[in-house]
Amino acid sequence: MARPTKSQTSVERRAEELDTIASVLPLERRDELAELLTDQDIETLRHLVNAGMGANTLRALTSDLAYLEAWGLAATGRSLPWPAPEALLLKFVAHHLWDPEKKTTDPDHGMPAAADDNLRRQGFLKSVGPHAPATVRRRLANWSTLTKWRGLDGAFTSPALKSAIRHAVRAVPRTRRRKSAKAVTGDVLAKLLATCAGDGLRDLRDRAILMVAFASGGRRRSEIAGLRVEQLTIETPIEMPDGPPLPSLAIHLGRTKTTSGEQDDTVYLTGLPVEALYAWMAAAEIDKGSVFRGIGRWGTVSKRAIDPQSVNAILKQRAEMAGLEAGEFSAHGLRSGYLTEAANRGIPLPEAMEQSRHRSVQQASSYYNNATRRSGRAARLL
Repeated sequence: MARPTKSQTSVERRAEELDTIASVLPLERRDELAELLTDQDIETLRHLVNAGMGANTLRALTSDLAYLEAWGLAATGRSLPWPAPEALLLKFVAHHLWDPEKKTTDPDHGMPAAADDNLRRQGFLKSVGPHAPATVRRRLANWSTLTKWRGLDGAFTSPALKSAIRHAVRAVPRTRRRKSAKAVTGDVLAKLLATCAGDGLRDLRDRAILMVAFASGGRRRSEIAGLRVEQLTIETPIEMPDGPPLPSLAIHLGRTKTTSGEQDDTVYLTGLPVEALYAWMAAAEIDKGSVFRGIGRWGTVSKRAIDPQSVNAILKQRAEMAGLEAGEFSAHGLRSGYLTEAANRGIPLPEAMEQSRHRSVQQASSYYNNATRRSGRAARLL
């Protein structure tokens, strides 16, 4: 039997090392990452895990690092040099922020066809056209972060790089689109919930996911997927003047996208969402660990949490079942939908932000503005 080559053994070794940090990495691409990333890349990621970097941040860093390494190989034939010279950073911008009209008359403009084909074959490029400026800036920022974690300095703040990005963005203006084309407002949510009105495990789980995600302020899909029983605290029922008391529950968010986890960010659920959550947990016999779990082919409830992407898939599946256009909705629509619905119902912005935990008034208020602008007085001056 032929002995493994040196490159084969190094790839296998990196795959085994990736397994040691599998809890925060996209394992479905482990073998691809082991081939793309260098030994030093893996060591940097292990260091970030040990330093306590948040799982979502680390996944984003890993995804961007894999893309950068794949692009470097496709564009230059070599792995990324650390630190990257300014010329390589400028090449990255030129390959990703380009003018589609000029590309039709100048094939050499933008990313070369060979590099483009290479990245598409590997699944790194899917959409047609230049990258969004925000994506390019994010990848450069993560490239800079990874460079600093290696104890090196880069040319990421150079005037030439800033100027190149600025001119590229101005040359090709783009309309910014929302993460979810349509907000999941109260009327849409009602249609989604109508598709999971049964007593089966999937219906109970999906109903609880949709209601908890929406009512808790439009929680992010990672927060819903990662929710644990230990984060839940039963609160005193809310007394109602014209009916029975409503069950109340506190969710302690811990580390989120905008918090470090040191502060105790808490949101509250009251009434129907609490009942839906209790119904799912009772049926699935969940009293500790992950709240929302996968369900096997034969109705077996997994011990592992669902993946954040599953929240998106569940919403789209329920939208299709409700006769809606699934492509127009995503999990982020629950977040924007919560604020839009709050605006429609006249709930003050500060009160809604207490539940959504938005840090930016500008971002949160945009949903309010969009909810009222079409029918507002400013749009009816004539």
